[in-house]
Amino acid sequence: MRIEDLRPLAADVSDYTELRWQENRSLGIALVKGSVMQNARSSESGVSARVYRAGAWGFASDPNVNVDAVRSVRAAAAANARFLDDRERKQHGSLPARPTEARHDFSTSKPRWTQKELLGFMKELDNHIAADYPDLLSRTVVLRCLDMEKALVTADGSAAQSLTPRAILSIVLSAEADGHPVEISRTFGGLGHFEDVFDAPDTLYARIAKLYEQLKDKQAGVYPEAGYKECVLDSELAGILAHEAIGHTAEGDFVLSGSAAADYLGKEAASPLVTLVDFAHTADGSTCPVPVHVDDEGTEAMDVTLIKDGILQAYLHSKETALLLGAAPTGNARAFQFSDEPLVRMRNTAFLPGNDRLEDMIASIDDGYYLIRPSNGQADATSEFMFGVTLGYEIKQGKLGRAIKDTTISGVAFDMLKTVSMVSDDMTWMGAGMCGKKQMIPTGFGGPALKCRVMIGGR
Repeated sequence: MRIEDLRPLAADVSDYTELRWQENRSLGIALVKGSVMQNARSSESGVSARVYRAGAWGFASDPNVNVDAVRSVRAAAAANARFLDDRERKQHGSLPARPTEARHDFSTSKPRWTQKELLGFMKELDNHIAADYPDLLSRTVVLRCLDMEKALVTADGSAAQSLTPRAILSIVLSAEADGHPVEISRTFGGLGHFEDVFDAPDTLYARIAKLYEQLKDKQAGVYPEAGYKECVLDSELAGILAHEAIGHTAEGDFVLSGSAAADYLGKEAASPLVTLVDFAHTADGSTCPVPVHVDDEGTEAMDVTLIKDGILQAYLHSKETALLLGAAPTGNARAFQFSDEPLVRMRNTAFLPGNDRLEDMIASIDDGYYLIRPSNGQADATSEFMFGVTLGYEIKQGKLGRAIKDTTISGVAFDMLKTVSMVSDDMTWMGAGMCGKKQMIPTGFGGPALKCRVMIGGR
């Protein structure tokens, strides 16, 4: 559905109204030890309407895609808003607006691969792993592709259309050590259709060889010594910390609910070496993993510096949280499917690089750990976190030592970040993130390596 189809239906309304058409197209191929466990495509599309009245929201959606369906959901959303306003009587003011018009299409210009060709790519990759690394206990190769296409118009004058594809390839290798499985994984890819993100299978062989080398290190790995340790968190761990433990606490809806960030605005939240930004679409001249030029409320997206030189500067906002907290909307309202309401969400959250070299950071530690790759983690509104670590090494007298077995790190992020004493001068983005706040949605995160003190788990 086009902007031109929606625009007339958003003009003739008495309350603030958003109309959105959306289609998510997914592809999944999974091979486990050479057997095809999944080979599927799916598509989900529909229209939705959201209406605001004095602090009350009405929402409705319909999987039918036509003008009559849009009229129907618009009427239902308006009725829901009136019903809730009659009972809640919040009497909030008008929503702030920063309307814009934009079209952004990240589609490939190359010929699209067929499902059969994609499966052939995956089988060739799997055959290479099986032939070159016959001692593996198991191997898994998974391809996940997602196209999110949207058209949005709002009663305050915004009109936006976008197509944002993502292609992610995951490889999991496992071996045996002392009668127990040892596993390591890595994801590749990010923004773009498969044809732009990946080439021939052999372009991945060197990275698979590195992954296998790390697996062999883990086979001979040792348990870390539990306790409060001096560590270097590599960019992936720093990135998930930025997202989970800090970014969520600074989302406007969580701030209104009493998150820890509510007490830190304008105050010291980290070491003076730490600056943290939620980028909208571009960082240092390059497109971010999840570019958001216009959010799902029609707000032009802007970068938000959450922490600057250790001081918490701002929050992430929708129109409503901006109204309630006396700020400007930042373009952080995002919805995953047509049937989802927009929520305050991060886009691309990362610490900014510093002036230190990674090798100098490692050399500065007598007894600690270099922690490289995270598994899933969790954090709460206090900024207390716990993350799994699936790849790391000892640091002894400034040199890398033995690999360590899977472990965890934990702490309170606003306390831990105050111990940051060095920040590397490089930066890496991770483009495979999915945030699960009420509804799954793609996110980007990353940054430099951080030297800090953190609690690490042991045996």
